[in-house]
Amino acid sequence: MKRNSLGLFILSSFVIFLFSGCVPLVIGGAAAGAGAGTYFYIDGELRTDYNASFDQVWAACEKTVASMHGTDVVPAKEIAKGTIDTLINDEKVKFDITYKSKNTTTVAIRVGLVGNKLSSQLLHDKIADYLVKQ
Repeated sequence: MKRNSLGLFILSSFVIFLFSGCVPLVIGGAAAGAGAGTYFYIDGELRTDYNASFDQVWAACEKTVASMHGTDVVPAKEIAKGTIDTLINDEKVKFDITYKSKNTTTVAIRVGLVGNKLSSQLLHDKIADYLVKQ
C-alpha cells in the first residue's frame, strides 16, 4: 500500500510540474507577441492588430471582400468600430474592425458558424497585402 501511495505521489507531482511549466510559457508568449502581429484564435475568431489607421484597415477589408467576390455585403461603420458581414463561397463571414489607437487597428474574422481558422488566416493575409500596397 505504501508503494502505491509513493507511485501516485510521484506521478501527480510530475503532472503538476508539467502543467505548471507550460502555463507561464503560454501566457508569457502571448503577452510578448501581442504587438508583433501575432494571431489569436479564440471562440472561432482569428484576431490580430494591424499597424495602420482604422480607415486604412477598413478599406483593406472592403478590398478583400471584393477580391473574394463577397455577396450580400452588409457594412456597418461607426466612429471607432465597424463590421462587415458577407457571404464568400456560400460561407458566412464576419469582419469585426475596432480602433485601438492612432495607428493600431484590431481585426477579428469569423468564417462560418463556428469558425474556420485556415479560411480566416487567408483573409487576414489578403488584408495585410492590401495594407502593404497602400
